[in-house]
Amino acid sequence: MSMTINVNGIDHTVNATPDTPLLWVIRDHIELTGTKFGCGQALCGACTVQMEGQAIRSCVTPVSAVQGKKITTIEGIQSDAAKAVKKAWEEEQVVQCGYCQSGQIVAAITLLENNTNPNDDDIDTAMSDNICRCNTYVRIRSAIKSAVQDLTNQKRSG
Repeated sequence: MSMTINVNGIDHTVNATPDTPLLWVIRDHIELTGTKFGCGQALCGACTVQMEGQAIRSCVTPVSAVQGKKITTIEGIQSDAAKAVKKAWEEEQVVQCGYCQSGQIVAAITLLENNTNPNDDDIDTAMSDNICRCNTYVRIRSAIKSAVQDLTNQKRSG
């Protein structure tokens, strides 16, 4: 079945059954590979993308559910929060193996786009469903706090 979905601001016509997981449409049809397959059950967060600015698990979201909605993958996020998070991720040297990082980063960006001053509980809640097998959780929290500080400094100077 042919349908059109908007990913990273571009309309893509894809041939997929309505129940095909969005993850596989993103990876196999649109050929964006930043979004990862982890568990296929929405338990690990490796497949996290944004739909209309909210974090969703693309491995369990049928492509039919995203028609007419804006999907943003790790490759397409360009907000100030995204820039701050990506910079902080590098400065804090968060990544070890890197497999979960696109999902972690999308979740962190979504948090900061919706809450400009999260406390530890807010961070823990937003990130709790994203699993990192390398156990970089302390660095992830530190990077999010660093991104918040960077965004705060930008507001003060801008």
